[in-house]
Amino acid sequence: MSNTLVIVESPAKARTIEKYLGKGYTVESSIGHIRDLPKSAADIPEKYKGQAWARLGLDIENDFQPLYVVSPEKRQHVAKLKKMAQSADEIILATDDDREGESIAWHLYQELKPKVPVRRMVFHEITKEAIQAAIAAPRQIDTNLVEAQEARRALDRLYGYEVSPVLWKKVAPKLSAGRVQSVATRMLVERERERMRFVSAEWWDLLVTGRTAGGVTFPARMTDVSGPDGKLHKLAAGRDFDPLTGRLKKGVDVRLLTETEARALATGLTGQPLTVTSAEEKPFTQRPYPPFITSTLQQEGSRKLGFAATRTMRAAQRLYEGGYITYMRTDSTNLSSEAVGAARTQVAQMYGQDYLSPQPRVYAKKAKNAQEAHEAIRPAGSSFRTPDSLRGELSGDEWRLYDLIWKRTVACQMADARGRSLRVRLSGKASTGEAVALSASGRTIDFPGFLRAYVEGSDDPAAALEDRETPLPPLKEGERVQAEAVKPEGHETQPPARYTEASLVQSLEGAGIGRPSTYASILGTIQDRGYATKKGQALVPSWTAFATSALLEHHFGRLVDYDFTAKMEEDLDEIAGGREHRVPYLRRFYLGESAQGGAVEGMALKPTIERQMGEIDARGIATIRVPRLDGSGIEVRVGRYGPYMERGEVKANLPDDLAPDDLTLEKAEDLLARPSGDRVLGTDEATGQPVVARAGRYGPYVTLGAENPPIRTASLFPGDDLNTLSLERALRLLSLPRMVGVSEGEEIWAFNGKYGPYLKRGNESRSLTSHDQLFTVGIHEAEAIFMQPRFGRGRAAPAAPLRTFEFEGRAPILLKSGRFGPYLTDGERNATLRKGEEESTLSAERALEILEERGKEPQKKAGQKAGKAKAPAKTSTAKAGAAKAAPRKTATGAAPKKAAAKKPDPKTAAKAAPAKVALTWADLRPHVGVLSAQERQLVTAMREQGRKVEDVAPELGLDVKKAKGMALQASKKLNQAARGA
Repeated sequence: MSNTLVIVESPAKARTIEKYLGKGYTVESSIGHIRDLPKSAADIPEKYKGQAWARLGLDIENDFQPLYVVSPEKRQHVAKLKKMAQSADEIILATDDDREGESIAWHLYQELKPKVPVRRMVFHEITKEAIQAAIAAPRQIDTNLVEAQEARRALDRLYGYEVSPVLWKKVAPKLSAGRVQSVATRMLVERERERMRFVSAEWWDLLVTGRTAGGVTFPARMTDVSGPDGKLHKLAAGRDFDPLTGRLKKGVDVRLLTETEARALATGLTGQPLTVTSAEEKPFTQRPYPPFITSTLQQEGSRKLGFAATRTMRAAQRLYEGGYITYMRTDSTNLSSEAVGAARTQVAQMYGQDYLSPQPRVYAKKAKNAQEAHEAIRPAGSSFRTPDSLRGELSGDEWRLYDLIWKRTVACQMADARGRSLRVRLSGKASTGEAVALSASGRTIDFPGFLRAYVEGSDDPAAALEDRETPLPPLKEGERVQAEAVKPEGHETQPPARYTEASLVQSLEGAGIGRPSTYASILGTIQDRGYATKKGQALVPSWTAFATSALLEHHFGRLVDYDFTAKMEEDLDEIAGGREHRVPYLRRFYLGESAQGGAVEGMALKPTIERQMGEIDARGIATIRVPRLDGSGIEVRVGRYGPYMERGEVKANLPDDLAPDDLTLEKAEDLLARPSGDRVLGTDEATGQPVVARAGRYGPYVTLGAENPPIRTASLFPGDDLNTLSLERALRLLSLPRMVGVSEGEEIWAFNGKYGPYLKRGNESRSLTSHDQLFTVGIHEAEAIFMQPRFGRGRAAPAAPLRTFEFEGRAPILLKSGRFGPYLTDGERNATLRKGEEESTLSAERALEILEERGKEPQKKAGQKAGKAKAPAKTSTAKAGAAKAAPRKTATGAAPKKAAAKKPDPKTAAKAAPAKVALTWADLRPHVGVLSAQERQLVTAMREQGRKVEDVAPELGLDVKKAKGMALQASKKLNQAARGA
């Protein structure tokens, strides 16, 4: 029997496809990409390490020839694939049918170097029919698609590797720039700038409850009121105000009511008769929405389900790999005839013929640069499985997303919703003499059509249908009604809403920026890099994002220009279609050269960076204009260690959770009024020194002594309030570390460390369960705690697993809570859960997939060889022969003579013995006088507050490298002084 090797990207996909192929086929996954451009110097092969271009991974002078390397974590798996390829009679590359999938297939072909026939198989859904049809109609690798993906990868590498170092030098370290990421960041910043410039305005109107002669009530709102001239004037509304001044726009003829006028008018209109001056009824129809594409799925996943884009795509990936939906990275709204037939059949069966569209509906994609030739996202197969039939098969996230996709797909083939809208105008007169005009509108749905199945933006179609109906009584022109109740209402203009993940994807797609496969990763990157944080559903740009965008806009405007970025996507489409070629395009982008060697209009990235580098004013870029602070003398800047404000010599750090739009003059004055949070609490009677409460960048703390550096410092405990902290509480905090007592000849001390309260005895430590125990724990309780087994660095016994996933034929996978968050382990490999991977909804299949995709062996301790346990310490009872090493031979081949062993001098040994005993901070603290002021502040912050040198260095105006050297030198001084004493 022939053996055909089928290679796909993921293990889950491999398992599903293997069920449909049967005997003669072996399905294996590549676990994503098997090779890429080098990520670090360690990845560069030895023969290229001397090449100047190797770090970039692209040989610019040799037509941008890429240097592809197999990542270290994939080498073992690639070796396995090579071995399988050698025993196969045929290889089928069945990666996704898009540029990235084509690229993965090409890399597999290049790396495996098969000597048997290789074919390319593509499909858009994983069903038995689709897989069998695809394997019966293979094709060759599309080199145009591969070249387009290579061009995209090269663009991203050139952009990131050339522009990111500019940000490191001019803004802050560890920042990154990206072709789409930087444009998305700019969008967030521009919206926040609009909010910061916005000036709110207030206006008033009246909400009137009218009652007909038949006793039916309805709401109406006042739209016009007479002025001093006796003529009716429109009431001012939000659209009439200038968002930059908060005043009415020039030339607008409206009347702006004050609160006093509105209340007086409400009193005068209550109980007065109103006349219907017009009643206009119009029929309306509403067409169903098109089926999902990647961006609209992410948007509705956010609006209806509250999912982040990454969470939506993870659930969609699992649904696709499980054979439940079609391919989920697409910008095509097209449906196959098979899908249209399946949807129409279900409409007729579940809702009846009246709810079926008379003709099959066809949707054309309207977004700019639509390019993927896939179907829309829909349930897989020639007949759709209903959500109810899958409740027992799918996890929570997967079921809810499938339910959304099913409803949208079925609804797109349903009949239009039909109804009537009624608009009524009324007039009247207040007892105070003012004439008024009012308006009321209603909407009645006569036939819900597709709204029975799906309402955009709502998770419950039935409830949403009720919300869409606002019926009015059948009012006629000339009819009299009464103003039964009148309520004055005040309104404020609102700044433009911040982007959410959904609306940002919508804007990027509308501008033709990015592609379906990139949106989720873009949203993840701008948050992971610190350019934005979530506040509810809104994305709030950071101050760092402001500085980064300012630099790119002022000095590399083309890189963040929306039209230019969209044009780059079009250029890649041209390469994918074979109408453009990679190398000439990259030359234009990077060097500004045409194929004939002359200069052309383009980005010319490298010359632009070389020219602009010297012109960038780092301080100017880092200074951010806040309109509300204009004229106050307060400047906001982004420093190397974060954002801060300054006015003259006074500085204050900006809290991480303070959004740029929320920084008002009042808030700024409040922050600056706390001189680094300094507040003198009183005087310590024992030393006569002041006790000061301070707000530092890394949290509140108290100091003994007002000089810099202070004599002692102590961090506040969780629950302590800096503003209400008492002198007694501060002195208690400053009393730490506290000596608990002596046990087994060694002192036990209670410390408040970076990771919480703990006890220390010699080289042993144990965690305490609460901070208050630092003051209350006694010697007997401490001894009992030290009698407990030690797990890790003084931590308590590991907690029980959060969840356990059992498998047949392999070790179980445990979900545990770790120092850096929840992680999966099978005892041999660990894999940390990423953002959006919910512990409660994680399935066994997904846990196995995560561990296979990114599981790594636990990091070995220093001195411990991979795969071997650390050798136990030798005891005095060990045989002498076991400790001997083979004699080292000299250059002549003979073993050197063994030197005679010298007996140790008892006096020297006695003197040296104390050096082997580790000194505690209690031993060293009395000798801090030997240190300089800066050394003392550095060491006490590290020892007493448990802070890292990286955190303390910025406060002392030191770079981290110098601070580490200083800490080492100070430690030596303290040890020498303590041992000498």
